[in-house]
Amino acid sequence: MVGAKQVYEMERKHRFTFIDLFAGIGGMRIAFERAGGKCVFTSEWDKFAAQTYAANFGDAPAGDITKVPIDKIPNHNILLAGFPCQPFSNAGLKLGFDDTRGTLFFDVAQIIKKRRPEMVLLENVKGFVIHDRGRTHAVVRNVLEDLGYEVHSKVLNASDFGVPQNRERIYIVAIRTDLSQPSLFEFPRPPKKPTRVGQILEKRVDRKYTLSDKLWNGHKRRLREHRERGNGFGYSLFGPESTRTSTISARYYKDGSEILIRTSGNPRKITPREAARLQGFPDSFVIPVSDTQAYKQFGNSVAVPVVEAVARSMIRIFNKGVGNK
Repeated sequence: MVGAKQVYEMERKHRFTFIDLFAGIGGMRIAFERAGGKCVFTSEWDKFAAQTYAANFGDAPAGDITKVPIDKIPNHNILLAGFPCQPFSNAGLKLGFDDTRGTLFFDVAQIIKKRRPEMVLLENVKGFVIHDRGRTHAVVRNVLEDLGYEVHSKVLNASDFGVPQNRERIYIVAIRTDLSQPSLFEFPRPPKKPTRVGQILEKRVDRKYTLSDKLWNGHKRRLREHRERGNGFGYSLFGPESTRTSTISARYYKDGSEILIRTSGNPRKITPREAARLQGFPDSFVIPVSDTQAYKQFGNSVAVPVVEAVARSMIRIFNKGVGNK
């Protein structure tokens, strides 16, 4: 099987370097390699995600970023981090850089402070914007600005970028202020091409993905109970003609209730390959792990086409800035 690394090798011109923190299975790396970048360092603590990453890129990621000395991290132009949204409840918005101590963002900020990349891209769930009544987002923005970066942020939906999935995520772009006119940065305009769930479905699917009578009846019973209580929890059914699915999460492996595909009998879960397609990964992407781990990995990953569009917007500013310094 041809790995993703071989597929992307032809497209890369290595116009810039980047590091990939909290890398997962490399969705951000795919996007930035397509935009012409070369990855010079990767960190991912989950051993199964690291296994998938290595199978596709040939690199074994460093482990826990909190245990990696910064002098072991090479200089780079762009820092990427889909960092976990840890509670910032003790942050007072008055201590600047020190407000992030005890959170994983502090480790990211330390690297930014010492390596001074020209640009930074952070990705997180949409709820990050209002987490702790907006204070978490404010702390991150303030720290980046104190470190000498102009900060831009926007929530983008994967379904607006050709992926048939309702997946809203916040993207935070920080541009070093000594670059030429960082204020010219603009987030990509969503193409909003029509999408259909049928575009990600496999033609032949193993019967093991079809729900058993017991699980399907359990889903229907829980839906009735939730409706009686007046809430909207329950399963979600989709067919080839549906324009998009709900958001796939890392818990999809448990029962698949968030995305079920209609069949002539009991509905079925999407397959790991369909989960990969739902996130915009190419079919050349190798899935060397169990279904359970694959669902976790794709549920935790990024929608590649969205990140690629953001990457190209960033590189336009990067090229202007570096060329005019």
